[in-house]
Amino acid sequence: MTIAFFDFDGTITTRDTLWEIIRHHRGRAAMYAGMIQLLPALLRFKLKMLPAQQMKEEVLQYFFAEMPVHDFSTGCESFCREKLPALIRPQALAAIRNHQQQGHHVVVVSASAQDWVAPWCRRENIVCLATRLEVKNKVITGNIQGINCNGEEKVRRIREAYRLENFGEIYAYGDSEGDRPMLALAQHVSFKPFR
Repeated sequence: MTIAFFDFDGTITTRDTLWEIIRHHRGRAAMYAGMIQLLPALLRFKLKMLPAQQMKEEVLQYFFAEMPVHDFSTGCESFCREKLPALIRPQALAAIRNHQQQGHHVVVVSASAQDWVAPWCRRENIVCLATRLEVKNKVITGNIQGINCNGEEKVRRIREAYRLENFGEIYAYGDSEGDRPMLALAQHVSFKPFR
């Protein structure tokens, strides 16, 4: 059996989808206004004074805290239908289809939230392992449930879902340092392959 792991943002897509989902939910003006409010935190993150998970939670809290989960899910579904197709790299989709045609098991492993990655994955018959957002009293809190699905957490989530020794061949596709641990699992490694 063969399995292929794909990172999502920057590998399958042309850009990070976090800001795209914010733009879709809140509109361009609100997104830019929020970026200005979040500028001190963004600068601290760039200077490596703020961990990635904390930065992501600050962004998610600012834009989505207290949003009913039904409204958030509905917006994520419409994003996947209306906006996401234009952000998908054709060569990445071709590589996914090629694996599927050969009967390989294809998995997207993403630091983005499963809320806006899984609907696309379902339509493409791909398994989705992604960051989970915390929900309390049917509203989004803006916190991440557990650990952001990046770096070593990608490997942990993969090993939680699969017995890798059952696969004769492993492929992995990624584009960032956060994908390196996942790429290390594979015999067939592709780094920034679709650019």
